[in-house]
Amino acid sequence: MYLKKPFWSDTLNSQSQAEAEPQSPVLELVKSLDKQRLYREVTLALRTGLREARAEFSFLRIRGLRSILKFLRSVAESDETINLFCHSQSIPELQVVPVLFQHSLKEVEDQTVTNLGHIFTVEPMKITSPSTDDEVALALRLLEGCCLLHPESTILAHQHKAITFLMNILSTRGVLEQGACLDALIAIMLDSSSNQMVCLRQGIEEVALLIRDKQGNLRLKCGEFLLLLIGHVNGRETPPMMTIHEDVRRFLGEKSASLIWAASQFGSTLDPEQRLTALHIQSRRVLESIDLY
Repeated sequence: MYLKKPFWSDTLNSQSQAEAEPQSPVLELVKSLDKQRLYREVTLALRTGLREARAEFSFLRIRGLRSILKFLRSVAESDETINLFCHSQSIPELQVVPVLFQHSLKEVEDQTVTNLGHIFTVEPMKITSPSTDDEVALALRLLEGCCLLHPESTILAHQHKAITFLMNILSTRGVLEQGACLDALIAIMLDSSSNQMVCLRQGIEEVALLIRDKQGNLRLKCGEFLLLLIGHVNGRETPPMMTIHEDVRRFLGEKSASLIWAASQFGSTLDPEQRLTALHIQSRRVLESIDLY
């Protein structure tokens, strides 16, 4: 669901820019009503998408996740809608992250039938279909978007032990989910020391194993992940930060560890686009330093 612009919005913007005088009461009323309309659309989109994201069947959950992801893309287009989305995430029934971990990003439960008592009752046995690869990848993209738009979502992710679960995805799922998982991990750890600490204790070895994979795109993401992670915590002298360099050296070798540690400080004075380019270049250099054989 996309957030629609009212047909009068362009006229209001041109009038407000042209007039240096205080706004008229009518204009203020129209803007207030427009903000209320936007908030109603935000809550409606979330309620509709979350209802399907809680469904028992995977195809319904996928439809709900796609709807919310499409909605988040339209939210990201303006600061006003981002603020409305952040406000909505303070309301428990509209929070996206808990729903993801309760339905799409959860361990597969044992659904073995232990008794036949349900056959003789009026209520049918409730069975929830497991998450498919596409559903997990969509949920990870949605988790990434929520954490980037609403930083407090990283706290909700930590409460649901997100890092531990995502590390399990890295070791058990396919390339599609692994790539989305690395992006989600970076978003979860931004400005979240608690998530960073958990990842540093559990994630270095797993990412070091993946970086030796044959999939080029996945290896590149692993290199970017290590650069961003180590750059984020570099300079701290508290455990477990003191052991990171030793862990990377043990898993990837002295040459790669030194290169990652030095390159993790790239582009601190560059603009975002230049920093992204520098990140890609440094990641490729890290990959070149690793002996695959």
